[in-house]
Order: sequence, then C-alpha cells, then structure tokens
Amino acid sequence: MEPKWEPERSRMLNIISGEVQSYWEQPFAQPYFDNSTKREVTATVGQSALLHCRVRNLGDRAVSWIRKRDLHILTVGILTYTNDQRFQSLHTEGSDEWTLRITSPQPRDSGTYECQVSTEPKISQAFRLNVVVSKAKILGNSELFIKSGSDINLTCVALQSPAPPSFIYWYKGGRVVNYSQRGGISVLTERQTKTSKLVIARAMPSDSGNYTCSPSSSDSASVVVHVINGEQPAAMQHGNSSANSVLINNRGAFGPLDRWLAYMGGSKNLILSLASSGLCWLLKSISSTEYGGHGHR
Repeated sequence: MEPKWEPERSRMLNIISGEVQSYWEQPFAQPYFDNSTKREVTATVGQSALLHCRVRNLGDRAVSWIRKRDLHILTVGILTYTNDQRFQSLHTEGSDEWTLRITSPQPRDSGTYECQVSTEPKISQAFRLNVVVSKAKILGNSELFIKSGSDINLTCVALQSPAPPSFIYWYKGGRVVNYSQRGGISVLTERQTKTSKLVIARAMPSDSGNYTCSPSSSDSASVVVHVINGEQPAAMQHGNSSANSVLINNRGAFGPLDRWLAYMGGSKNLILSLASSGLCWLLKSISSTEYGGHGHR
C-alpha cells in the first residue's frame, strides 16, 4: 500500500524540477554583459589603456578580445594570441571582469575593440578607444620681453589630457627651476584644471632664458623670456646673429612714462615697452616709415 505522503512528495518533486528547469531556461541564466562599464575610453600616448569588460554567468565559456578593424584575435581567456605583446588580458579568478590592457598605446591603436563570449551564437560588446597626444601649452606668445624689476608670470595648461597630470615641472634651460637659487620664485599647480603658474618676482636680466613646462603625461612646451634692463639700453640678440636689436630711449611722449623702441634689423619687428607697466608689445612687420614715425613722436 502506497504511503499517504507519497503523492504529496511526488507533487513537490515535480514542482521543484519544474522550477529548476524554468530557472535555467531564463535569459539571465545565460552569459550576459554588465552594461555599467565604460564603453568609450580616452588614453594618452605612452600611458596604459584599460578596457573593462564584465560578463555575468560566464560558466565554462571563454572571453576573447577582438580588434574590429582587422578582426584580429588579441586574447582568449588570459592567453595572448598576437605577436604584439603590448596586448594583455587581465582577469582575477572568481571575478566577472576581463580587462584588455594596452601598454604604451599609440594613435594607430585608436579604434573599436570587441569583448566576445563563446556562446552559440556568440555575443559581443564593443568598446571605443581614443589614443591622443597630450600637449602642454604656455599661454601667450612664444617669446616674451619683460622689463627688469617686473614679474615673469607664465601659465601652462596640459591639453587633451584625459586625467590630471601627477606633476608639472618647470625648467630653465635644461635644469629644473631652482627655488633656492634666489627668492621670489613660486609655482602654483592645480591638478584638476591641469594648469601650473610660474611667477618670478622682480625679474633680472639673469632670469632671461628658455622656460619649459613639462607635465607628467604630456609633450612639453617652451617660451623664451628676455628681461630688458631699462636703465642701460644695449644691443640685444634676437633669434640669430643677423637679427640685432637696438633699443632707443624716448622721453616725454607719454608724459612721465618712458617709451622704448627696438627695431629688429633682421625681422623688421618693433618692440614697444611702457616702463610703468613692465610690459612689452612685439609689433610684427613694421615698415621703416612706421618705425621712423614712432621714433619722432
């Protein structure tokens, strides 16, 4: 005789079996991509690029990285399938994340990469990589003329840098700006705005030179600074040996202001400087007539 509880047991087993079968038939039981990862990545030349692919319910399937432009298989699992060893798949046992790392990326590496799962049919997720050349820029002209006793104020910006630079160094010539060499030198670097300001107070002729701004992950930028001694005008070299500058002192034209004119013999440029402001203007392509006009005012 069948126990009274047997029909109930059979009914429960059927329910459980049906629920298990229904569970595995549901779409989320199959591998699927976690769409919370960043799909477009910008990297700087020379700085490692990371593409993060997150796959849920992977099971025994394999994850591959494919370069879309030539359908080249870069990695399968954690194995690299290309001779270019800059490409590597990173994965921690037990995690859902499969990361493609490209060491020292170049602009030619820009493009679409696919994270592919070996289901049937295969599923894939596309990632866009942009590799940019980050460049520093010093605001203003590439050549500055400053009155002796005025401040040198240089502002550098790291352009096209996806992340704030870890540091920004200033050089004079080939050496890092020496703060202990003289007083009055200060640097203010703001990482979030990717800017750095170099201020040299009460500039002297010895402060003249080539100043370079060099962020950690950007090409450097330079500016040439000339500190002009207003008390003792003298010939000044400009650019090359054929471009000599003669400073001419004119008084009285602007009341109490001193006006300085420099005729650049090689390039026919004119520099106008007002002593009270400590600033100089470089006027391009000045004709001899204009130069003469300025000289007699």
